[in-house]
Amino acid sequence: MPTKTLQIPTADGQADAFAAFPGHGEQHPGVLMYADGFGIRSVLREMARELAGHGYYVLVPNLFYRHGPAPVIELPEHIGEEARTAVFAQLMPLIEAHTADRVLRDADAYLRFLTAQPEVSAGPVAVTGYCIGGLLAMRTAAAHPGQIAALAAFHGPVGADGPDSLSKLTAEVHFGHAQSDLTPEALGELNKALDAAGVAYTSEIYPGTVHGFTMSDTDAFDPAALQLHWDRLLPLLGRTLTRS
Repeated sequence: MPTKTLQIPTADGQADAFAAFPGHGEQHPGVLMYADGFGIRSVLREMARELAGHGYYVLVPNLFYRHGPAPVIELPEHIGEEARTAVFAQLMPLIEAHTADRVLRDADAYLRFLTAQPEVSAGPVAVTGYCIGGLLAMRTAAAHPGQIAALAAFHGPVGADGPDSLSKLTAEVHFGHAQSDLTPEALGELNKALDAAGVAYTSEIYPGTVHGFTMSDTDAFDPAALQLHWDRLLPLLGRTLTRS
């Protein structure tokens, strides 16, 4: 599985990024993958390679490139409860500095770069994200309705910008929520906003999960929920992206 470390020109500098794609010579649909708040590391590279193995060019940018190349902070091999407090003390200033304006400027650059890659086929792309990356994926899809055909977000605060932001979506959507993040009542309100947007969607709580359930290097990891994530994501991409 070919992989690359890349530099993406942005309005504010150069964002380092990781890309994985099939080894065949033909072109493949593009997927922009936003990492969780812990950023690019082994588990994200593994997930990108897994997705690429199904026939996609997957681009994973370093969200916090303004503060340095990934890994921006030193991370333990396993991010357990004991480590979380110290890790988040370093990460929260970076997350708070990553304003909506920055997100959208970066999204423009990431999509421009992704679609210009010689291994990426013409046509719409998909965007997916985890944790805070899920919110970034939602913002990206809402800002690029004609370009993004599929939006997937997992244990992400996708409703943080309010229902008006969801009204701008045109992509087919899957939201996989952690049970610890969302009450059934809040899920109902979120899904009402998706109904009002008129998009095709699935939006569900993954049973028994806590925030971060897809990430195998954290205590939140749930193997069954990770598999459910693939069972939802792969058909979504298969329906919406043109395959060569």
